[in-house]
Amino acid sequence: MALWKRLWLLFTVIWVVVAGLQVASILAFAEEVERDKALMPLLFGLAVPAFLYLIGWLRERWKARR
Repeated sequence: MALWKRLWLLFTVIWVVVAGLQVASILAFAEEVERDKALMPLLFGLAVPAFLYLIGWLRERWKARR
C-alpha cells in the first residue's frame, strides 16, 4: 500500500471519529429544534475524506502518466 493511502487511512479514522463525537454530542445535548445542526458535521465527516482520496488518486494517476 502506498504511503499516501496509509496516511489517508489514518487521517480518515481520526476525522470520522471526531465527526462522530461531534454528531453524538449535538444529538445528546441539543434541543429538538437544534438537532438539524448535526447534519453538517455528518456531511463533512464523510465528504472530506472522500474528497482527499479523490485528490490523492488523481495525483497518483497524473504521476503515472508522466
